[in-house]
Amino acid sequence: MRTVLAIDIGSTKICAIIANIDSENNIQITGAGIAKAQGLKKGSITNIELASKSIKNALADAKRVAGVDIKKATVSISGAYTKSLVSSGIVNIPNKEISLKEIERVMRTSLYNANIPNEYEILHTLPFNFKVDDQDYIEDPLCMNASRLEVETHIITTQKSNFHNLRKAVRAAGVEVDNVVLSGYASAIAVLNDDEKELGVGVVDMGGSTSNIVIHSGNAIRFNDFLGVGSNHITNDLSMALHTPLNVADSVKMEYGSLHTPNNDLIELPIIGDETSTHEVSLEVVHNVIYARVEETLMIIAQSLAKSGLKEQMGAGIVLTGGFTNMDGLRELASALFDNLPVRIAKPMEVDGLFDQLRNPAYSGAIGLLRYEANGYALYEVDVNKKMRHTKNDLNELEVPDLTGNGDEEMGIPTIGVEKPTTATIPTRKPKPDPDGSSKPGTFNKFWNWMTQLF
Repeated sequence: MRTVLAIDIGSTKICAIIANIDSENNIQITGAGIAKAQGLKKGSITNIELASKSIKNALADAKRVAGVDIKKATVSISGAYTKSLVSSGIVNIPNKEISLKEIERVMRTSLYNANIPNEYEILHTLPFNFKVDDQDYIEDPLCMNASRLEVETHIITTQKSNFHNLRKAVRAAGVEVDNVVLSGYASAIAVLNDDEKELGVGVVDMGGSTSNIVIHSGNAIRFNDFLGVGSNHITNDLSMALHTPLNVADSVKMEYGSLHTPNNDLIELPIIGDETSTHEVSLEVVHNVIYARVEETLMIIAQSLAKSGLKEQMGAGIVLTGGFTNMDGLRELASALFDNLPVRIAKPMEVDGLFDQLRNPAYSGAIGLLRYEANGYALYEVDVNKKMRHTKNDLNELEVPDLTGNGDEEMGIPTIGVEKPTTATIPTRKPKPDPDGSSKPGTFNKFWNWMTQLF
């Protein structure tokens, strides 16, 4: 039994959940805390001190309910400032049978081959196509007989500044960041079933200020995107259109927000700048403002889905989750705008001890973080700590060798996150200088580097 802490840092709220996970990866929630997000804009930290206070408030409530003190957390990171790329790797199989070591080696080779800018940090390396010899789209190559293994990976990266600011804010709240998970990925883990993953599906987590998109195809993430649109934009539109304060506009959205045909009833609202005075507003006006903004938001999401080039592979349609999806009538409008693709509004999957409040779609990301820690991630993955993860319950978790280069020579795998080697990794041979006296590797060294990558 181990105790884990998940902190979902959203655009409008921070949610901290403490849970126990047993040896069979069953989750039992023991405490939760929710706080209003401050010091964040569109899910990214803009004020470390304020963000840290918000995290601390949510954390204090969770610890009080759970009755435990925990110092490490798995934290979500916004899709803002992320970039994704596709890379590939190939290795030979010396003993003709594919083990976890070979799968790890080929994934790390694909990472080595990726052209990742210096200012970006790797979040997830997720394989979407294994090729064994000449056989394509192998679901799981483990234990297969082969002489060569290839992989194509979807690599998700984020700006280092964004990543380090997140770590600083969490650390200032008294907790160390143990793992970081893309928020859209976490939400997908919380709401998708196996059939949807296999058929292909788009997951859209619609939050307060942001929408995160992830497309699963063939049990693997193939695309992710971030859009700066959310339900707070409805609040802003209502405030301007109805000339009423933001907090009142938010209450109107929560109480009367619907995409169905309205009645012509009138409601009294305070006037912005003179809250002692009120004026009457028709619910039809409220409906028109909400409908226009929701329609625009869904059209932006539809454009992103089309941009992915994977629309034909989404056999299970679209799954919508997040706080925005509490809007009455959203599913019907979304289905019409998404070219009549099937649309499902999803709550997070049930886990033991799930409080009623956490059953709301707004908490899919937080529940997804817990499920990630309980082996809910992809079949194989290299995580943010450069550690190989897999969902094989009958095998112990495989540790990736030291990333500083100490010991990588034994496996013949290029290191990740450090300078690409320019000399051979043979203990007894030193690189000979070129005739011009430079320290560039000679022909033999270049050949040896190529050989170590291949084998």
